[in-house]
Order: sequence, then structure tokens, then C-alpha cells
Amino acid sequence: MTDTIARPETTPELPGQTVTVKRGKTKHKGLGIDRRPGFLTYGILIALFAGGTYPLWWSVVVGASPSSVLSQDWPPLLPGGQFWTNVAAVFDTIPFWQALLNSVIVSTIITVSVVSFSTLAGYAFAKLKFRGSNGLMVFVVATMAIPTQLGIIPLFILMREFGWTGSIGAIIVPTLVTAFGVFFMRQYLVDVIPDELIEAARVDGANMITTFWNVAVPAARPAMAILSLFTFMMAWTDFLWPMIVSPQNPTLQVALSQLQSARYIDYSVVLAGAVLATLPLLVLFVLAGKQLISGIMAGAVKG
Repeated sequence: MTDTIARPETTPELPGQTVTVKRGKTKHKGLGIDRRPGFLTYGILIALFAGGTYPLWWSVVVGASPSSVLSQDWPPLLPGGQFWTNVAAVFDTIPFWQALLNSVIVSTIITVSVVSFSTLAGYAFAKLKFRGSNGLMVFVVATMAIPTQLGIIPLFILMREFGWTGSIGAIIVPTLVTAFGVFFMRQYLVDVIPDELIEAARVDGANMITTFWNVAVPAARPAMAILSLFTFMMAWTDFLWPMIVSPQNPTLQVALSQLQSARYIDYSVVLAGAVLATLPLLVLFVLAGKQLISGIMAGAVKG
């Protein structure tokens, strides 16, 4: 038996004739594959978006309402008109602006330090050949498996011996370098920068620092943007270590914990303060959203 393959008829192109090609929808009829997102895809995305934004929206609703709404059978779904009253209570209870300044200083210094050292170390592990580099990288990765809580007591004793307890320096110094940042930048740079490009820079007379600044840094900008955002977010929301080492000079998260007392918790005031503490992160993600998406896409294409 001979199989007959149907071929589409083609019209020969005549001199001076313009041929218009119509492209249809991308669909493989034989396999039943349609590349267009369907209702199920949109439904899953909407459900994920609603689940992710609901806690923030509920904080806004309760933070703008009296605390009595929590005892209602059907709590409101829209914010009330008491937000600024609750905000005023936050300002009267805690040193909000000083705590906000402390959080900005701590998060900014930690972010700049982590990104700088991680990019330098990641480039060294990825592209510089030196004795013991693999073993040292294994040691760096192994430290990521150690729980952070195990180092709290030794770090606190060390900060006390230095006389730094009660200052924001005790919050900053232990987190100036992170093993995750070094590992993240190393994994990104190991493939994104060809070895031939580094050799070409050396042939042109560039030294190690010039090669790093002119070759590695431009290539690492997408990963640096992602690491900056997540490092700033982790430093901004950190509570345990600042609470232990500097409760007298608190960051914003520690100051918010002072809104509750041993006998009574006004959840409307607490959530109003939480909304205020979340606003800087939202503004940061809105402003840096383009860099975040480009970094994620660059990593996806590289992988």
C-alpha cells in the first residue's frame, strides 16, 4: 500500500506580483496542541493572584476599621474610614520615623554589601582558577545547610564583647556577606560569561579589575538586580536578630511588635502599622519590576 501525502498547492510567483502570506493561529491539528492560554490557565492565575493579595487586602481592610469588625459574623470586605486614626495611634505608641530610618539604613547597607561581595566572590569562583576553589565552594554551600538559629548565641556574645549591642551596627555586620548570594552569583556567571571573552580582554591588556568591571559587571546586572531586591526584602522584614541584639534602637519590624501589650492587642492599630511598613517594599517592587522581570527572563534563557 502506498501512502499519499497531501501537499498544499502553491501558486507560482509571477514577475511584478506581490504574494501575501496569511499566518493563522499556531495550532497542531494532528497533536491537538493549542498554544493559546485557555480558561483553565487564566483561572489558575486569577486564583493565585487572589490568594497572594488577599492577606495584604485584609490588612488594609482591618487597618482602616475599628477593631470591633473582627468580632462580626460577616467582616467587611472594603476598608473603613478609620485608617488615619489608627495611623495616629501608631505614631503615638512607637518611634515610627526613627525605626523607619533605622530600617532604611540597615537594609540599604546590607544590600549594597551583599551584592558587591557576592558578585566579586561569584566571579572568582566561576572564572578564576585557583587551588582549592572547588573545596572552598563546597564549604560555602555547606554553610547554607546550617540553621541560622545555631549562630545566634555566639554572634550575640561576639557583639557584646565588641560593645555593639544596642546599635544598628550589630544588626548589619553579621549579614554583610551571605553564602546564598555567593552561590547565586557564581551559578549565574559560570555560564553567562564565555571564557573566550575573558581571554580576549586579557590579550587586549586588561588587568583583573578592569576585566571584572567591564566584562563581568555588565553581564551580571540582571542577577544583581534580583539579588538586590530579595536581599533588601529579607533585611527589611528581619525580626529575630534585630529584636535580640538591638531592642533599644529598633528597626521597623521590632517597633511594630511594641504595638501589642501583654493584656490587649488592638489589631486595627497593629495592621495599620503593618500596612505602613509594607508600603516601601511595594514601591520598590513597582519601581524595580522591569529589572526583576528582565533578570528572571535572562536566567530562564540562560538555563
